Amino acid sequence: MRFMWSFIAFSFAFCSSVRAEVFVKELLSPDKTVSVGFHCSDGKAIYKVSFRGQPMIRGEKLGFILKDRSLTEFSVQSASTTTHNEVWNPIWGQSNTISNNYSELNVALLSGKTRLNITFRAYNDGFAFRYELPKQKGVKNIQVLSEESTFSLEHISECWWSWADYNTLEKLYNHTDLDSVSHVAAPFTLKRDDGIHLSIHEAAIEDYSTMTLKKVSGSSFQVNLVPWADGTLVKSKYTMRSPWRAFLFGTNSGELLTNNLILNLNEPCNINDISWIKPMNYIGIWWEMHLGISTWKDGPKHGSRTENAKRYIDFAAANGMKGLLLEGWNTGWENWGSPEAFDFVTPSADLNLKEVVTYARSKGVEIIGHHETGGDTKSYEKHLEKAFQFYHDLGIRVVKTGYAGPVTPAGEHHHGQCMVQHYNKVMKMAAKYRIMLDVHEPIILSGLSRTYPNLMTAEGVRGMEWNAWSEGNPPSHSCTLPFTRGVAGPMDYTPGIFDIDLSMYKDQREKWNSLDNGQSAVHSTLSNQLALMIILYSPLQMAADLPENYAGHPAFTFINSMPTTWDETRILDARIGEYIVMARRSGTTWYVAAITNETGRTLVVNTDFLENTGNYVAKSCSDAKESHYEDEPETYILHSSELESGNKPAFNLAPGGGFIMKISKQ
Repeated sequence: MRFMWSFIAFSFAFCSSVRAEVFVKELLSPDKTVSVGFHCSDGKAIYKVSFRGQPMIRGEKLGFILKDRSLTEFSVQSASTTTHNEVWNPIWGQSNTISNNYSELNVALLSGKTRLNITFRAYNDGFAFRYELPKQKGVKNIQVLSEESTFSLEHISECWWSWADYNTLEKLYNHTDLDSVSHVAAPFTLKRDDGIHLSIHEAAIEDYSTMTLKKVSGSSFQVNLVPWADGTLVKSKYTMRSPWRAFLFGTNSGELLTNNLILNLNEPCNINDISWIKPMNYIGIWWEMHLGISTWKDGPKHGSRTENAKRYIDFAAANGMKGLLLEGWNTGWENWGSPEAFDFVTPSADLNLKEVVTYARSKGVEIIGHHETGGDTKSYEKHLEKAFQFYHDLGIRVVKTGYAGPVTPAGEHHHGQCMVQHYNKVMKMAAKYRIMLDVHEPIILSGLSRTYPNLMTAEGVRGMEWNAWSEGNPPSHSCTLPFTRGVAGPMDYTPGIFDIDLSMYKDQREKWNSLDNGQSAVHSTLSNQLALMIILYSPLQMAADLPENYAGHPAFTFINSMPTTWDETRILDARIGEYIVMARRSGTTWYVAAITNETGRTLVVNTDFLENTGNYVAKSCSDAKESHYEDEPETYILHSSELESGNKPAFNLAPGGGFIMKISKQ
């Protein structure tokens, strides 16, 4: 039967005794920019999505194959539509207000005698749907063998993607046409022939496996879930609810970065007292281990020892940094890879943790704890509550977790449902003990920080550490990240390296990583490193270099006064993988930053975002004429001048370069 996309008027609710052979429903976003057409006939349920009158997505298939039944042929039991309009205030983030306006269609489908609910939402800048298998007679042990969600994309000219690895998100990104894509990790970012950009991701991953996308043929993709060790994709009892399958739209690439769809698809904050959740800039005993000049484990070169921690604390206190991360503070590193290697509460012999915490507190500096598990999640869960109680009693409010190794139980993947359950258990336990989290080797973020804002930031990115012991990250990598990994949420990239060529301790470095060829360096200019702290958002932002590389450095003043939560963010200009110019506001102060790839360029900043009342002072750090990310990375220019709204200062960006400009009212 040919499908007619005209609107057929039904009442907003259908009882089970009234079923039409053909069911068609059109859902429009509040401003009618996004249109969703849902159609069910001859047992087949499909949908179609357009944006600004242009066809974007054709949903070709919906449903599941379970171990004991197939839910792929449907009739409509009932349907209803609602609208939602609210403005909410995030506790931290890239803006201080977020509009959450959408139209919603709830459809109850019958497949045989089994009911499956699907909810569709149309936002002004995106579209999403999710499944719910409600509690019902005859449904008990749910085992998903396939999620059948399949869709095709219209008129795609370019895409940016990373290979779908079930165990790591630390990848470089490919920039190809759609024909070259086969199996991708989310988020998946694409550009159409008409310049419209879209990103495909998922929101609210609560008790489900994470999503990858596998090409079926041509421009058609199917949701592919990371399996359990036994091959089952999702396991549940009585009921099941999927994450949202989310599609973000923008008329240009920059609009993807100010799109709040992923956050809006999550539930409101579930923590009553949020007074303890505070963003901050911090430093850490971390980079020196990646450089190989000290060690995580106890011994003659141990990094997190008492006197070294106090040295870092003194620097932090004198330079306005709010926290200090102690990696390798505890015993167990010497038994890496062995079961039960860590107990998470016993300091190394050369670290008096209570003394260090007390000393830091006297200086106004917070200690950031560290739980490296080596992937031994079962051991971590065994010790979890005791470990968080230990930190809570010491007054430690931030913990960095790590999972650098094969996870337990053996055979499970980092990104399967088993680990989703684990990470969310840790998140909720941390909230119980008033602890903020920075998660390394995570599952991909999905906006859960709206519900649990103690989930502050996560790695899940090929970050700065790769520059210390491998061929490193090319400049185009950081120009791609905001539009790919950045769509998912905050990223702990750990920028801010000033010793770009890593020459400071060259003679003291010891190789500890097999990827280290002895030629490692940070592939950017110093101005680029400053700009990354604005471009790559994290509410916990680590200035990653050693204190001695910052001490007395004129450019460090941009770091120690930099906010980590913002009232407003604007993308002034951007091309994915090439360059980005961004402006962020905190109060009446603006920070403007830009980075470029391997190609140098001149970028002009139109300051019409400033209020046209009063004058401003602009202080900047930018590349010098001779700057280059390979040949002359550490040269820079500091400049100060008066500025008015509408002025258009121009900056020359070196290859791999950037600039940062702080604009304050006089």
